[in-house]
Amino acid sequence: MGVTVRERPEGSGVYWVYINHKGQRKAKKVGDKKAANAIAEKARERLVSGDLGLIQEVKQAPIFRDYALQWLNGHVKTSCKYSTWERYEGCLRSHLFPVFGEKPIDQIQRKDIKKLIYDKLNEGLSPSSVRNIKAALSGVLSSAYEDGLLPGNAALRLGKLIKKNDFRKNINPLTKEEVLVMLKTAMEHFPRYYPVFLLAVSTGMRLGEVIGLQPGDVDSKCRFIEVRRSIVRGRVETPKSGKSRRVDMSQQLTEALKVHLIRTKELTLKKGWKQPPETLFYNDEGRPLDPNNVVKRCFHKSLTKAGLRRVRFHDLRHTFASIHISQGESLAYVRDQLGHHSIQITVDIYGHLVPGSNKSAADRLLDMQPPATYTQPEGVEPQKKHSENVLSA
Repeated sequence: MGVTVRERPEGSGVYWVYINHKGQRKAKKVGDKKAANAIAEKARERLVSGDLGLIQEVKQAPIFRDYALQWLNGHVKTSCKYSTWERYEGCLRSHLFPVFGEKPIDQIQRKDIKKLIYDKLNEGLSPSSVRNIKAALSGVLSSAYEDGLLPGNAALRLGKLIKKNDFRKNINPLTKEEVLVMLKTAMEHFPRYYPVFLLAVSTGMRLGEVIGLQPGDVDSKCRFIEVRRSIVRGRVETPKSGKSRRVDMSQQLTEALKVHLIRTKELTLKKGWKQPPETLFYNDEGRPLDPNNVVKRCFHKSLTKAGLRRVRFHDLRHTFASIHISQGESLAYVRDQLGHHSIQITVDIYGHLVPGSNKSAADRLLDMQPPATYTQPEGVEPQKKHSENVLSA
């Protein structure tokens, strides 16, 4: 039997009363320390007198599986993108339910979560995958804390156990020369997809954003595109940042899209469609393009026919950034065009590509012209070598 008072989380000023009696564990959030101590004292008196009503008044915490599904289909489904819901659902089903599924949620301890992280890393999962698993678990526990079921979130501040991703390892951009060869090959063998590839490499837009474009998003007069949506797994969502942005169009891209829109009108009449396709790029039936078909049937085949190395479609986004940076464009401009949430993301991914940045920083350290040779100042005797001192001793 035991009644204890603890502050959870530490430093929060919120106190909990814990009751352990004959294998039953209960917790109740009280408030300040004085009130918690008062309630704890009354609880001890009631337990000593044999009054077990206090234990029976408190409902047992739900098992992790039940509460996690409630969180997933409630908060996540209504407040997050479908892709986020899908990612969390996979983490729960494949990794968290097998470990914590039948365990009461208030019995999941910090040491259990650490073990889970280490086990997943040892199984060979990538740091980003383990980070997603931890994020899903942390979301469930945070919700349980807000509902008063837990004294704190035991998964907080455990990201330090997971090695950070080196974003630069995933960058494999094409050179400007390779881009020209790829576009020329696409024009010859896949002319319908030429404007798709040109737009992607000229704006740095993600594939889902390219597929989700509508003709009304293109302003040929002012030469910009309004990125308002993204099609991910067949669903229309907001861009990854959650907000729209404007990206600049080159003259070459502007002219290519003008030609593409004229051909769309001609094809609409030829096919007998009641109205032009809703999206800027479309398949033979006038529906949005399938991303897998774009990549596997056209993009990769264009690279192969051009004799170029195999890269991902997403590397066209990196190509856009690397070429702009190599030509002296600022990281701030690249950030705005790519739609990064913060400049830090842009710096982490592309900062090393800034031409001569390290040498320039070194030259500015003292901002002076050093003498060609170093001479001994007058009146200062040369310091004896260490070996001479040893011999004289």
